[in-house]
Amino acid sequence: TVNFLIICKSTNWEDDGWGAWEETEPQEPEEEGNSCKTQKTSWLQDCVLSLSPTNDLMVIARGQKAVFLVPKWKYSDKGKEEMQFAVGWSGSLNVEEGECVTSALCIPLASQKRSSTGRPDWTCIVVGFTSGYVRFYTENGVLLLAQLLNEELVLQLKCRTYEIPRHPGVTEQNEELSILYPAAIVTIDGFSLFQSLRACRNQVAKAAASGNENIQPPPLAYKKWGLQDIDTIIDHASIGIMTLSPFDQMKTASNIGGFNAAIKNSLPAMSQYITVGSNPFTGFFYALEGSTQPLLSHVALAVASKLTSALFNAASGWLGWKSKHEEEAVQKQKPKVEPATPLAVRFGLPDSRRHGESICLSPCNTLAAVTDDFGRVILLDVARGIAIRMWKGYRDAQIGWIQIVEDLHERVPEKADFSPFGNTQGPSRVAQFLVIYAPRRGILEVWSTQQGPRVGAFNVGKHCRLLYPGYKIMGLNNVTSQSWQPQTYQICLVDPVSGSVKTVNVPFHLALSDKKCERAKDMHLVKKLAALLKTRSPNLDLVETQIKELILDIKYPATKKQALESILASERLPFSCLRNITQTLMDTLKNQDLESVDEGLLQFCANKLKLLHLYESVSQLNSLDFHPNTPFSDNDLAVLLRLDEKELLKLQALLEKYKEEKTRTTTVRFSDDKDGVLPVKTFLEYLEYEKDTINIKKISEEEYVALGSFFFWKCLHGESSTEDMCHTLESAGLSPQLLLSLLLSVWLSKEKDILDKPQSVCCLHTMLSLLSKMKVAIDETWDSQSVSPWWQQMRTACIQSENNGAALLSAHVGHSVAAQISNSMTEKKFSQTVLGADSEALTDSWEALSLDTEYWKLLLKQLEDCLILQTLLHSKANTSTCKVSSLQAEPLPRLSVKKLLEGGKGGIADSVAKWIFKQDFSPAILKLANKERDAENPDEPKEGINRGLFEVSEVEMNLGAIPDLLHLAYKQFPCSLELDVLHAHCCWEYVVQWNKDPEEARFFVRSIEHLKHILNAHVQNGIALMMWNTFLVKRFSAATYLMDKVGKSPKDRLCRRDVGMSDTAMTSFLGSCLDLLQTLMEADVSRDEMQVPVLDTEDAWLSVEGPISIVELALEQKHIHYPLVEHHSVLCSILYAVMRFSLKTVKPLSLFDSKGKNAFFKDLTSIQLLPSGEMDPNFISIRQQFLLKVVSAAVQAQHLAVKDGESSEEAPTTPFGKDQDWPVLAVDLAHHLQVSEDAVRRHYVSELYNYGVDHLGEEAILQVQDKEVLASQLLVLTGQRLAHALLHTQTKEGMELLARLPPTLCTWLKAMNPQDLQNTDVPIATTAKLVTKVIELLPENHGQYGLALHLIEAVEAISLPSL
Repeated sequence: TVNFLIICKSTNWEDDGWGAWEETEPQEPEEEGNSCKTQKTSWLQDCVLSLSPTNDLMVIARGQKAVFLVPKWKYSDKGKEEMQFAVGWSGSLNVEEGECVTSALCIPLASQKRSSTGRPDWTCIVVGFTSGYVRFYTENGVLLLAQLLNEELVLQLKCRTYEIPRHPGVTEQNEELSILYPAAIVTIDGFSLFQSLRACRNQVAKAAASGNENIQPPPLAYKKWGLQDIDTIIDHASIGIMTLSPFDQMKTASNIGGFNAAIKNSLPAMSQYITVGSNPFTGFFYALEGSTQPLLSHVALAVASKLTSALFNAASGWLGWKSKHEEEAVQKQKPKVEPATPLAVRFGLPDSRRHGESICLSPCNTLAAVTDDFGRVILLDVARGIAIRMWKGYRDAQIGWIQIVEDLHERVPEKADFSPFGNTQGPSRVAQFLVIYAPRRGILEVWSTQQGPRVGAFNVGKHCRLLYPGYKIMGLNNVTSQSWQPQTYQICLVDPVSGSVKTVNVPFHLALSDKKCERAKDMHLVKKLAALLKTRSPNLDLVETQIKELILDIKYPATKKQALESILASERLPFSCLRNITQTLMDTLKNQDLESVDEGLLQFCANKLKLLHLYESVSQLNSLDFHPNTPFSDNDLAVLLRLDEKELLKLQALLEKYKEEKTRTTTVRFSDDKDGVLPVKTFLEYLEYEKDTINIKKISEEEYVALGSFFFWKCLHGESSTEDMCHTLESAGLSPQLLLSLLLSVWLSKEKDILDKPQSVCCLHTMLSLLSKMKVAIDETWDSQSVSPWWQQMRTACIQSENNGAALLSAHVGHSVAAQISNSMTEKKFSQTVLGADSEALTDSWEALSLDTEYWKLLLKQLEDCLILQTLLHSKANTSTCKVSSLQAEPLPRLSVKKLLEGGKGGIADSVAKWIFKQDFSPAILKLANKERDAENPDEPKEGINRGLFEVSEVEMNLGAIPDLLHLAYKQFPCSLELDVLHAHCCWEYVVQWNKDPEEARFFVRSIEHLKHILNAHVQNGIALMMWNTFLVKRFSAATYLMDKVGKSPKDRLCRRDVGMSDTAMTSFLGSCLDLLQTLMEADVSRDEMQVPVLDTEDAWLSVEGPISIVELALEQKHIHYPLVEHHSVLCSILYAVMRFSLKTVKPLSLFDSKGKNAFFKDLTSIQLLPSGEMDPNFISIRQQFLLKVVSAAVQAQHLAVKDGESSEEAPTTPFGKDQDWPVLAVDLAHHLQVSEDAVRRHYVSELYNYGVDHLGEEAILQVQDKEVLASQLLVLTGQRLAHALLHTQTKEGMELLARLPPTLCTWLKAMNPQDLQNTDVPIATTAKLVTKVIELLPENHGQYGLALHLIEAVEAISLPSL
């Protein structure tokens, strides 16, 4: 066996240029003497090889083995990414013994999906065997279908796919697969094959999924012709259906039947086949359409037939039906083979000594090339059946075709040419080239057909294989093939030595006649020029001269233009070279006769020259040493911007803060020395001339800034003359609007440099004044009561900019210049109307009122607000939080006035809420920054403030400037950042982020904290209700059903599966849900006493549009149904208790009757039927058991916490904040669940004493109402303690004391079980107190009063020895 792997490299043969007429015949490589080496490299000649026309599958087979190769992107040894073929499947394909592969095809099948882009759905591999079987496989080597069509070896497989007919007269050809046997041809209809293969693939996939292999594929329709009157057949070509002309019909009829032969009126349609072999050397066969019906073969899947026969044989062996010989006979039985329809040869090319070896049909079905054993290649005319050309000296040649469609854009109209091919709208022409590979000489040649010259030759090595599939994708039709442009190759060469696959591309113009050879020469000159531009030559003058010669030698204007474009796009040529070459070409064109000069080329040259001159002028201005001698002070800046001292100081302070916070957050950027430098190549790419004006092409934002920097960067730094630059650009044809756009793009993108250099503001002012004074900048008819488009353009740029510092400065400059121009225009009009009047009234400080002025003032206010907000969002606390979620690490989006205007009424609060979430501040910090506002409104409730300040104190040290910035933002946005609005947005932001990652339970806890800080009950109610409906109720119901199903607190895995969070997160979630429901109820109660808040907006932001704010949505929410929320809060408390204390054997829903269950998870604003009246005693009993369990668990948790060293006074903390006061909650639940509250309280007291926390027990007794029952419970507990002290310690003194006690007491003590006690280490003095307490509580007539008295004596007796 041979191991092989071919690597596909996309290679271009640029060594030998097309149309290099001066070149001699390519040299033939010397014969290799080493036969071993030849063997190593010639292995490919012995293999069956096929490559899919879409280049996505290659099959190599030899003998019984095969390898399927698929392309993958990999890195080559040089580190370059390239496509390589890797083994997708390999193995043996033979099913029957001794059969070998003789032929293979890879047929891509079209996708049936509408959204398909033209890639095939999958590729089917068809393989022919020596046994006569044809088998079909998937890319993974899965056998789909096997068919025995003839009992001889398969010689050749060929395929034809659908092509759109080029002319209306051409017959549309059907798709088909043709299989050649030594004496027969079988053709399978393409449509039927396509459907069968798809069905088989689907069935195999289903069978693989279900494990059932016994499936029946659909039948295949095929025709089988027995070819007669011919000795041997080696290869064939199926030409398809051909329709005769009436003349040909008569000629054929008289040839066959003589001149009396009758002919039909309708022209017969025939399928034509050509064979090559011997006697005749080529045979022509014609099969009349409709003469035979297609045969239907019921093919069986090979797998299925093997399986059934194996089962059948096994069964018959057990039952003893058959002898061994009979079994062998059954196994060897082959499927029935249909007989062939005989088809006699119509005529041929008889040449008894010549033996044909292969035939290759041209893409348009009119020509075929045939190779023979004499080393000839013969070109046949298929329709006429004659040889029209012969090439000699091509032994063992391999042949293929290339069809090239003309590109209409390359056409050159000629003045005397009135043919449809003379213009660029006519039909595209098609050229066919024959490719011949001569392995003996190691040369690949391309010939123009029919009688054209050789147009190219390449040295390629002697052991290659030329692959010409001759088909594309199967399954397309006249509709789908028009919309699809599948990427298919026509011909390729596989080179086993270099391990590469190469394709051939031929330019269309090579097919044109000799008189058009100038085009080929031009193309050759262009190639030469391209090579020259790539060389690194030190002598640039020589290169320049050579380039000039080449471009002047080119004849065609279109090619000349292409050559000039490639020169101007070269990075290696300096500016002077480019200018000289363009100037030379321009001069040459001007000196020519006007009629022969192409206007388009002349215009193109002129435009490029103008751009080059502009580039030169700007570069010179930028390179001059320019130092303005005017010093610059703050006072000058104030005058320039028309601000008083106080306003200027405020502006500077704002920008300083902004700069400070921004530099903390932005990454380090090294100063770019290349600012203001642009290569000439790039400059020419960005600009284009149109009717004496320069336009900028569609370029990216960065490229726009680069172009602007080239023009203006030096001017803005005061290093170049602003006046000269503006004059140069204006005279070059750049419109003021374009220049303003470029100037602003530079200014706004280089914010850092500008803020560091305040003098640049002066430069911007000068530049803007000059631009505004250009002719078409401000319309002369502009009236102060209308908006000037010029200033509107500038304001729009500031509104859209995310660099708020630069935008605010430029707006101040714009406002100042606009006022200056407006004043001068008003002054003109004024002086004209009131001649000689006192004009001193118009001073510099006076400003003409106009609509634009109002817009400027509004913009300045908006930009200032935006700047303050952006400064706040840049600020960062120095707190080192223990854990930062990935959600908090996401960067905040930059702000612009446009974003805030489009963000809706809640946009401002929303952006601050996102920042608060990122910093993870406690709600108290927001209050702290608002303390001044609170001082102004002393009537507002302040219940949370002291606690808030206490919480903040430890963090406050690290906050830095944040409280001041927050306070400034509050002042700037008194309505948008009102505390309730801000808390509402923070609450929503935290819950949204929690919903993204429910494991982060602290986010939900923080959300509830913000909710509780909302003072207005209407807002609080709405936000809580929206949170419940949007994020909580689904998870809450899932948790309920899960806990009810498992009957205990579920494990982590189940929580994650059903609720989407871990068990600890779920515990916290339920606790927070309880908080939310309680807050909702409190809000519902207090909302009646409050008014609905009025949501105002700041004057500067009245024009905001966008989504409705969270607070507005909250105020639209309906009133809740209080009892239903209460009902849910009871369930939530139960679930929380189960999770918090990991209780067992509790089904939460079993504590409610059917009415109660039905009301759960309904809309909280709807009125539901809730349980009322007396509850079934069984329910009450279950509920009481549950509550007592909760109390026991709570006391146990408290006792363990105290044991671990925590203070018993404080509520124990859970992983996510303070825990509930469970005993109080249990009593509250008892009230709702109709359970005796006193029973719960009594149990609580008992449990406290049980755990030995007697001092807490004494306090809790005060809450109990039925003291008598409690006393008898505590009496038992006292008995257990004494029993432990006397009976279980077994001391000598104890035994003596026991003997002295009254018999009734001894009997009672012995009946006690001290094991129920949770804490046995209680001092006897404490127990004595307890007995005294019991005596106090028991009435004297109580049955156990006497026992209690005895106990007092016993306790005293025990405590005496210890005194």
